[in-house]
Amino acid sequence: MQVILLERVAKLGQMGEVVDVKPGYARNFLLPQGKALSASKANVEAFEGRKAQLEADNLETKKEAEAMANKLNGQQFIIIRSASDAGALYGSVTTRDASDAATAEGFTVDRKQVVLSAPIKYLGVHDVAVVLHPEVEATVQLNVARSPEEAELQASGKSIQELAAEEEAAAEFEIQELFDDIGAAASEDDDLAESAGVAPAEDADEETPSA
Repeated sequence: MQVILLERVAKLGQMGEVVDVKPGYARNFLLPQGKALSASKANVEAFEGRKAQLEADNLETKKEAEAMANKLNGQQFIIIRSASDAGALYGSVTTRDASDAATAEGFTVDRKQVVLSAPIKYLGVHDVAVVLHPEVEATVQLNVARSPEEAELQASGKSIQELAAEEEAAAEFEIQELFDDIGAAASEDDDLAESAGVAPAEDADEETPSA
């Protein structure tokens, strides 16, 4: 099916181009979203009559999108989710979650503008594209964490695996210190017993050999 594009469509063409597309793609996406018209003789003639206005409108919206992109590029938005110790989410982060997180920070981002190649299913900092205009795109980061504190650590560059390793090392250190304290206390008890003339506990428990 041939359509005439009313705006630039990625991997398809520029405004005003007549391109061949699958009928389903045209009916379900291009035509209902106003991105194209069927390339009938009447529609092509109508486009030529509107071309100058469409180009002017496109230039204006592009400028607005570029201004928005300058503010949005590089922004990081925190999304709190439950996850396993290995970092797998109990669920996933979707385009709606990304849109809600950006909106909560004062940015107007529609879920349809957010591009995810696949739902986010792991903790961490993820780069996400936001298409603000057919010719303008911004990149934001979604910091998916189990708590604001964890999000802050991830923002500093630490992965969930590194955080888990640090927690494990800290726990092992605490256990070792506990054993060291117990050993030191036992040694002190033995020293006190010897200075008082009492046999160490393990020797006192031994039976005295019979004559």
